[in-house]
Amino acid sequence: MKLNLTKNGLEALDNCDEEVYPNIHFLLKIFVSLPVSTATPERSFSSLKRLKTYLRNTMKETRLNGLTLLSIHRDIRVSVEEVIDELSKKARQLDFVM
Repeated sequence: MKLNLTKNGLEALDNCDEEVYPNIHFLLKIFVSLPVSTATPERSFSSLKRLKTYLRNTMKETRLNGLTLLSIHRDIRVSVEEVIDELSKKARQLDFVM
C-alpha cells in the first residue's frame, strides 16, 4: 500500500473527500484561506518604530509615511536625478534673505 502524502494545503483539500470527512474538509478550507505570514506588517511596524524616535515626533504624517515606505522598500533604487526632477515639477515659493 502506497501512502499518498500531500505537499501543501490545496492538495490536501483536493484529496479529502467531503462526504466521508466533512469536519476535516471544513478545517482544511479554513487552513487554506489563512494568511501564510505576517512578515510584511511586522516589518513595516519595526521600520516605523525605528523612524519615529523622540526627535522626529514633530514630523508631519506625509513625511513619516514616505520615510517608512523608503525604509521598507530598500531594494528599489532611487537616483538623485529622479528626485530632483520630481521636486522641480512642484511650484515653490522660497524667500531668500540677502
